Amino acid sequence: MKLEEAKKDYYRRLAREEGYKSRAAYKLLEAVKKYRLIKPGENVLDLGSSPGGWIQVAAETVGGSGLVVGIDLSPIKLGPQANVHLLQADINDPAIAEKVRGLIKPTRDLPLDVVLSDLSPNISGVWDLDHFRQVELTLRSLTIGDSLLKVGGNAMLKVFDGDRFGEIRKEAGKRFQVVHIMKPKASRSESSELYLICLVRRRP
Repeated sequence: MKLEEAKKDYYRRLAREEGYKSRAAYKLLEAVKKYRLIKPGENVLDLGSSPGGWIQVAAETVGGSGLVVGIDLSPIKLGPQANVHLLQADINDPAIAEKVRGLIKPTRDLPLDVVLSDLSPNISGVWDLDHFRQVELTLRSLTIGDSLLKVGGNAMLKVFDGDRFGEIRKEAGKRFQVVHIMKPKASRSESSELYLICLVRRRP
């Protein structure tokens, strides 16, 4: 078995053994461990949540005193959890920020501590188009964060590497004091996906 196939099978098997919905859970687990991206008691928004691996990790991390809101166009099939709200919706809905506020019932103006985005378009196979569309989704994630993420908050954003990577990195840098580029161990080596680990949101 080739090394890459063995790596893929390892994380898939580990997810099954540990009860995670997908191997992608280990990408977020690595970021939480390395950067303290999410902390107990925080409010987290997960964009592009299906099938739910990131929601599971986030819910475990924030614990009973925190809250996770997951949004995806596809249904997210997870059992009921007191600290999780699931919303089947389009992130391009102009009312999406207010819908999130309604689920969290915040006691402060900006209710979120962390924004997560693992968004990806339906892959067409035309690389320039897929890259463009994925970056647009990530820019939308930043815009949603502008409305909901508190000063000092964090984000983790998927980005397809390509011509527009510098653009999205610059936009993240405008909003956060520190931006790391991460290639998680659970990512396939041939995949173009990278993650921006964005720490300490600046005051607008």
